Amino acid sequence: MHYTIKKFEELTNIELYKILQLRQDIFIIEQTCIFPDIDDKDEGAYHLTALDDGKVVGCIRILDKGISFKEVSIGRVALLKSMRGKGIAQEMMKHALGFIENELGEKRIRISAQSYVIPFYARLGFEVVSEEYLEDDIPHAEMLCEL
Repeated sequence: MHYTIKKFEELTNIELYKILQLRQDIFIIEQTCIFPDIDDKDEGAYHLTALDDGKVVGCIRILDKGISFKEVSIGRVALLKSMRGKGIAQEMMKHALGFIENELGEKRIRISAQSYVIPFYARLGFEVVSEEYLEDDIPHAEMLCEL
């Protein structure tokens, strides 16, 4: 598995297409949730991709502070269904957290986590800091990580 992190303008057309296709397949089709995935935040984001033999199998969007929350945030964490259960999502998150700490110089990360994956994020050091709420009709909670 190979991981890359690029700013929006560094992505090739094909890379961007594959990232958006993966997010659509998971967040809209698999989760049967109609919502605007393309939300004008991608252009200012860093995009982490997990590549298996050159194919995008996972992605994460990293947003500077002040875009979604006052802290840096991670979102749009997506992994092909066939790749789940192999530790890839955890490795993707570790790369994202390392990038945020070492390259962006930030120590606090806030996320809006789907409730069913709260235990996954908790294992990475995130703590629930809000009541559960609905986002796009899916239960979520805000979580915070202090590096």
